[in-house]
Amino acid sequence: MFGAICGDIIGSIYESNNIKSKNFELFTDKNRFTDDSVMTCAVALACSIYKEDKNIENFEKNCILCMKNLGLKYINAGYGGKFIYWILSKNPKPYNSYGNGSAMRVSPVAWIANSLEEVEILAEKSARVSHNHPFGIIGAKAVASSIWLLLNGTSKEELKEYIQNKYYNLDFTLSEIRDKYVFDVSCQGSVPHAIVSFLEATSFEDCIRNAISIGGDSDTIAAIAGSLAEAYYGVPDNIKDKALTYLDNDLLKCVELANNCINVDLKFKNKKG
Repeated sequence: MFGAICGDIIGSIYESNNIKSKNFELFTDKNRFTDDSVMTCAVALACSIYKEDKNIENFEKNCILCMKNLGLKYINAGYGGKFIYWILSKNPKPYNSYGNGSAMRVSPVAWIANSLEEVEILAEKSARVSHNHPFGIIGAKAVASSIWLLLNGTSKEELKEYIQNKYYNLDFTLSEIRDKYVFDVSCQGSVPHAIVSFLEATSFEDCIRNAISIGGDSDTIAAIAGSLAEAYYGVPDNIKDKALTYLDNDLLKCVELANNCINVDLKFKNKKG
């Protein structure tokens, strides 16, 4: 969860002002949290309930409830038009989206799942409440399963093979695509790029810099990449502490509640940095 929030906040000022470089300030007085952080918190709250009751149908309902409640509170966080309509609906229905919103919010499910099968079920449930297009579900499952595998000792080489065999072609480098990559909010047009940003990274910070350096939907790509990097490297205290200063008190309470309930092991199972 922290990796996604950090990536979102750091990338927030580069979404509409892309920078094709890894040389930039991580935090300025213009950074802010966006819908990526808000919806990650919403899924985290639903996960904290699921950890206690282990009811998969309730999990889906609680995803809707938590997303609507936080969405209404932070209605100007930067959602797409269709998702705003979903938030405002009395009885929200999925709208066949394959946007990357399903992938940017999914990271908390990987921290509570006890198996790869469970994490993919939870990822699909969290996605399909709004993003029920197969590509939207694939994006969520690819990100969540990547995080779970990394938490459980999978190497970068093994992860790349798994994702390529099941989800996406990752046979490209950032240097090959950086100059020509354009804004793309679809899962298929941003999730593989976020994964490669992680695979090429040497640290958590380097991963975030990789993700933002290709341009495009910078906050979301960095949020997704950061969620993988957190599972592998951990989030450096100086980056996490600074990022949390951009959240208001209500979101900080959500983060604290969800984190305590999920009982995240900050030592990490596969920490490399």
